[in-house]
Amino acid sequence: MDNQTSGCPLILSEPSGHSGVEPVLERYESALLMILGFGGFSIILALIHNAVRKHIFHDEHNLDTTFDAGGNVSLSLTAVTVASQLIWPGDILHSATLTAKNGIAGPFWYAVGIIFNIFIFPVFSVQFKTRAPGAKTYLQVIHARFGRNAHIVFCCFALVTNLVITIGILLAGRATIQSLTRDASDEFTLLTMAVLFGSYSLIGGLGTTFYVSYFNACLVFVLLIVFVVKIWHNTDEEYSAIGNVERMYTAISCIKGPEENYDNSYLTFRSGVAFLFGVIEVFVSSAVTYCDQASWQSRIAAKPIQGVYGFLLGGLMWFAIPSTMATTTGLAYLALSAENKTNLLTRGQIDEGLVTPLIAETVLGSAGGILVLTMGAMALMSTGSGEVMAMSSIIVYDIYQTYIRPFRRGLTELDCVLCGKKKKDIIRKKQTNQSRNRCECPDVSCCQPCIDDMKARHGKGHNGTKPPYTCKTHGQYREYQDSLIGFKDWCIVMVTISIIPLGLVVFETGIDLNWIFYSGAIVTIPCFPPVILSIIWVKATGKGLMSGGAAGLVCGVTATLVTASFYEGGLSNFLLNTVQNYAILAGTCSSFGASLLCCIVVSLFTHDIKTVDDENFEWQKMYDIENPLNPWELNYREELKGLEYEGKPTFEQMAETFRKAKLTAYIGGAICIVAFAVVIPGIMAMFPKMDLTQFSFWIWGTQIFAVIMAVIVIVAPMAEEIHKIMKEYRKSAHKMNVGYGQMNVINAEHADQEDGKTPVTNV
Repeated sequence: MDNQTSGCPLILSEPSGHSGVEPVLERYESALLMILGFGGFSIILALIHNAVRKHIFHDEHNLDTTFDAGGNVSLSLTAVTVASQLIWPGDILHSATLTAKNGIAGPFWYAVGIIFNIFIFPVFSVQFKTRAPGAKTYLQVIHARFGRNAHIVFCCFALVTNLVITIGILLAGRATIQSLTRDASDEFTLLTMAVLFGSYSLIGGLGTTFYVSYFNACLVFVLLIVFVVKIWHNTDEEYSAIGNVERMYTAISCIKGPEENYDNSYLTFRSGVAFLFGVIEVFVSSAVTYCDQASWQSRIAAKPIQGVYGFLLGGLMWFAIPSTMATTTGLAYLALSAENKTNLLTRGQIDEGLVTPLIAETVLGSAGGILVLTMGAMALMSTGSGEVMAMSSIIVYDIYQTYIRPFRRGLTELDCVLCGKKKKDIIRKKQTNQSRNRCECPDVSCCQPCIDDMKARHGKGHNGTKPPYTCKTHGQYREYQDSLIGFKDWCIVMVTISIIPLGLVVFETGIDLNWIFYSGAIVTIPCFPPVILSIIWVKATGKGLMSGGAAGLVCGVTATLVTASFYEGGLSNFLLNTVQNYAILAGTCSSFGASLLCCIVVSLFTHDIKTVDDENFEWQKMYDIENPLNPWELNYREELKGLEYEGKPTFEQMAETFRKAKLTAYIGGAICIVAFAVVIPGIMAMFPKMDLTQFSFWIWGTQIFAVIMAVIVIVAPMAEEIHKIMKEYRKSAHKMNVGYGQMNVINAEHADQEDGKTPVTNV
């Protein structure tokens, strides 16, 4: 290394010869690995999940279970799923790209910008879960509060958000698969991804996504640790620039870094371009977090306290992956480039995300390429299946069930879906005199005809078919729900198949991951303020939300185009200039600011909230969202134990019951944001340019943090899920024993009656 030290600062030039990543697998090998390997394994998990729901929880034939996994997902499984669905192939690849371009500060601020929204999300989600505990999509809240027009507008926003994210996943997946597979065509990559996304989602629904996400996260962390050991703790002398902290520090400190970095160093947190990128990520990731139904779906599947802890822990798990990957493969790339005295990749190849695959192949040979492909496939499965389920839930609940084939047409938020009469718990005084038009439908949990129907349909009839429903109150609605279950299956299939033509069209346009991710955010961010205000602000109105969304969209697109026109080439160089840093910053800030301001101002002039009763009535619209065959109150009885209420608990009882969850969301989110966005970068920025001791401290810190998260990921979800299943199994066994005991009492009394000893009693 002496010759490098004497040549400081070293300016890395473009590679003069052949550069890039060599494919390590044939197409049939990739197909076997991903479709039969990962896809087959996920289908087995789906079958296991279905067996658990059928034999332990007894709710497998339930539409809601498909999209909320029973509504009682454990804390650690929620955390792992949140982290796993955030691990795009772009995160695995992009974090190293940012290190190669901006140094050690680049991936850190990128990760901070994303987890900023992850840590805030529990604050809003706990409000959602306590104010609309029966909702399966955030669009149902908008429909209940603001009616048809606002609902249609935000259905469009939601589907566009899912479309943008899906396109991003397809582009990232193509880059990963084609860089490591020989002669992998676009059709091959799309067919592979479609099979990975849709196969197990169709069989097991959202619950299987949680199971697969667990194994995906485990594998990603294990492979990440393999890279760490090979690059940072290797005594092999094949590469003199890597293998331990001191060698890598010496090599990297000689390279001249970006002009925006302090002293042109790659080893500094004082990086203007990295900080700017982090600010942009705060706005861009807000669209992915708050406007993506997949994020809400994972939250809806857990109870309030589990969801809060799950998202906070999930954010920490996710942060460990890009930060550790960046300090491993990204810094290894810089060190090896310093040893070579030229970049190992061209600028374009770096932007494509080939840093990590190159380093994997360099230090591990063909096995390294297979490991990267495995990590990419794992990330694709979790994120892609989440988007398939999100789009399917919107189509089933918010389009088909609401507009195409509703059970009853012309209902308002005041009406019972079963009988069409006014609901029992309407609280406005003007409704109290309409007692003759009040709903008198019995609760499904104590409806004896429904109990008889379920017993009769537990087995099959004489000709192999289920007997018809006989309950006059719930029977027709049960038939309707059965038809929705059939439609749900076709919906998942069609959404999965549509991925192939969508991908072919996108690939032909020539757009890249960077463009769709940031330009797409300009279009989807206007949905962010309306969604949040619909959940937390009682005075929000449909007119305010629609005008806010429209204003944000117009202002965001205009600001982006105007700013892009000042760059070289102007709008004639459209794809490049519209994703320049300041064009993105102008567009995202304008989009968010205009949407928020317009929502608030218009709502203040159009709302009719004047009294406490008006406020209660407005919140009641959200509170009444539920499936009458699967009341949300049943899922909360354990938390509500000891409270007296009729039908469902009051607002005050729900607020008091989950007060701890709200405090945890506020306090935990604030602590995490301050720690990662203020304290850690503040401490590191105190050192203008890191010396060997400070560099070692940072590297060891990220590695220890990753190992801790890996242990939690591998151990906690499995232990907690087994405990939950065993608890439910014992509960079911106890109920069965009680039932047998009652039958024995009845049989004994019948025997005594025949002997003339005692009369029959009702048990």
